[in-house]
Amino acid sequence: MKTLLTSKLVSSAAVVLTLMSIPACGRSTDDDAAAVRTTLEAFYAAMKNADNAAAMALIAEDAVFVEGGRLETREQYEKDHLPSDISFEKQVQGKRGEWQIKIHDDTAWAITTTEYDGIFDGAPVSFTGAQLAVLTRDADKWMIRSIHWSSLRR
Repeated sequence: MKTLLTSKLVSSAAVVLTLMSIPACGRSTDDDAAAVRTTLEAFYAAMKNADNAAAMALIAEDAVFVEGGRLETREQYEKDHLPSDISFEKQVQGKRGEWQIKIHDDTAWAITTTEYDGIFDGAPVSFTGAQLAVLTRDADKWMIRSIHWSSLRR
């Protein structure tokens, strides 16, 4: 009896562990990471193409941006900051490193650096920018909830 009970417990534990290792709804971490990367690259591409609407479509309604010690709401970012980001992205070429993406359930965070060298509004720029983005999955779509930008002049 004791051996049968132990066998059933071991079998049950094996089934539970196997089920826990299967991604929910058939999703894989690789697929999620690719979708997060695609969302972020689409955001930067929209800025490069001066497409405000496309950039803002990827940003959640409650998003908060962090740069230069300041916090900006989505509305503040769109009105006060996005136009200068678009101008910068159009004028200065950046070489972005590989995104490092971590995912937990419906939350993702992604980190990268970008090397910028060029001329912005007539002045030379040379710095490394670091970006930390937090995204959440909402109805099978990844949305940007926050981006923190910082930079270091070279």
